[in-house]
Amino acid sequence: MVGIVVISHSRTLAEGVAELARTLGVGKARVEPAGGAADGGLGTSIELVERAVAAVDEGDGVVLLADLGSSVLTAKLFIEDDESGTVVLADAPLVEGAVAAASMAAAEMDLATVVAAAEDAYSHRKV
Repeated sequence: MVGIVVISHSRTLAEGVAELARTLGVGKARVEPAGGAADGGLGTSIELVERAVAAVDEGDGVVLLADLGSSVLTAKLFIEDDESGTVVLADAPLVEGAVAAASMAAAEMDLATVVAAAEDAYSHRKV
């Protein structure tokens, strides 16, 4: 199953988005937060991303979803160093993208389909 990592400057935000995605992904999706700095404050941490990826990676790929700024840079740095080639940063809205990705992952879709679902979340307008 494709894993999902939610990267945010806020630990609380990452945990909340991951919880929502897991719940709406029928509870089967492997979603882990990587939020905040290593010391618990606001920021981003490559170490937390590494741990989260290791926790969700079952060999089918991992989708990273990042909120903004240094979260995106941290995700890109992780991908540059990743030798598996199966970790992808989705260009997607954080909450909607995580929920869409979790739904597809829970349905056992492949990495490309999970990424596409996350990225397609931009097209779902509220008005």
